[in-house]
Amino acid sequence: MMKILLSNDDGVHAPGIRALYLALKEVAEVRVIAPDRNCSGASNSLTLHNPLRIRKLDNGFYSVNGTPTDCVHLGTNSPIAEDVDIVVSGINDSPNMGDDVLYSGTVAAAMEGRFMGLPSIAVSMGGRGHDYYETAAKVVADIVADMEKAPLRLDTVLNINVPYTTYDKLKGTKVTKLGRRHRADTMVHDRDPFGNEIFWYGPIGHHASDEPETDFAAIHDGYVSITPLSLDMTAQRHTDTLTEWLDQKK
Repeated sequence: MMKILLSNDDGVHAPGIRALYLALKEVAEVRVIAPDRNCSGASNSLTLHNPLRIRKLDNGFYSVNGTPTDCVHLGTNSPIAEDVDIVVSGINDSPNMGDDVLYSGTVAAAMEGRFMGLPSIAVSMGGRGHDYYETAAKVVADIVADMEKAPLRLDTVLNINVPYTTYDKLKGTKVTKLGRRHRADTMVHDRDPFGNEIFWYGPIGHHASDEPETDFAAIHDGYVSITPLSLDMTAQRHTDTLTEWLDQKK
């Protein structure tokens, strides 16, 4: 049976990771190592200046006082690591589409798995809320079962977003590319009860690019979106232009 390391960025007590665990344990052996708190927006950050502490909870999950990336690193490359076949991260309680993937702790956990040489999946709800985790959980469980029968040999992370609806209402699945968002609203400026100046991040921007092949369009039309993400961030299509520019300066 396939062995899965399951993590997230919403925290070890989040309902999304519980729903995903229940679905995945029907098709695989699952070990859960997740942050002890909400780490949304943590991206690929590591805890470098404080010790990591791991605690086993009554339900068998492991709680870590670190980031999603820390959790996957502990689960794959530490004295407590166990051999696993795949890393799964989620279910995030809101979308991770377009520019979101740069900040997402959900995607970062999957990226760390891929960095460790393992197939990895990040899964998020296409809408914000807690009503349809079972839909996303079944989608991922189906994909994992298919991957065990016919391994997908891609050096990428599968970033999956699932429409916020019941499983029977899904239109299907589309392979997509990342869309783009408008920039976020201006940060909110305020003062705390003691008169100290504080700032809060404003709401995220609306989508700016929703061509038919994007993740935004797929979710809008009721399809599961699967976007392959690469660890290599090199902008290959611009290397020639940059080389020509440097040559002109000689």
